Amino acid sequence: MSSSFHVVRTEKKFRITHIKKSMLIDRLSYIMSADEHSNLDGYPVRSLYFDSIYDDDYMDKLNGLEYRKKIRLRIYSPDNDAVKLEMKEKRGAVQRKKTVWIPKSVAQEMIKGNYSGLLDVKTQFTDELYCILESGLYRPKCIIEYHRVAFMERSNDIRVTFDSNIGVSSNVNAFFDKDISYIPVLFEPVLEVKYNGFLLSNIRSALELADASELSVSKYTMSRELIQ
Repeated sequence: MSSSFHVVRTEKKFRITHIKKSMLIDRLSYIMSADEHSNLDGYPVRSLYFDSIYDDDYMDKLNGLEYRKKIRLRIYSPDNDAVKLEMKEKRGAVQRKKTVWIPKSVAQEMIKGNYSGLLDVKTQFTDELYCILESGLYRPKCIIEYHRVAFMERSNDIRVTFDSNIGVSSNVNAFFDKDISYIPVLFEPVLEVKYNGFLLSNIRSALELADASELSVSKYTMSRELIQ
């Protein structure tokens, strides 16, 4: 559980229609594998985002800074005993994501603003995060949940995901509750394309059906705008 890992890849996001989502899922199902943890029915994703006392990460995105980051906890079920702790760093279209699995008890303390449990995980990444969270006086800001259908192709670490029913809640203490009331963030699905180096030509051709403009606003930014 205490081992950490990170990936570096290009990430692009697009807002699409529900009809195009269905058509793209049908196309990709013939040339890509469904996410190893799910199937074409998809699965829920729930994240709790942290930000500094001055909302530095949120403001960096709004101000269009080349470098920006986000820190979050992520679960796929409130019953999960282990929780993903992630930091996403972006410089332009290039993304670096660092991830470590932590015990639920440590995550519960983080929600209260107590980060000392990260030092017991004993990885370089959790030590780094402890310093960031403490020095920036970080606190949990919002919960974002959505339904995800994901495809993967191990060549070039390619992932294509479709996120829909995106909602936000400011009730951060409810992160592990079974049911949470959300404010709708976006009614259209979001297509995310992530890859290392370049997309395989057959996947690129299939995605041309999307015919959509790249989305520069993140789920976190859109959600924070609703609960300020």
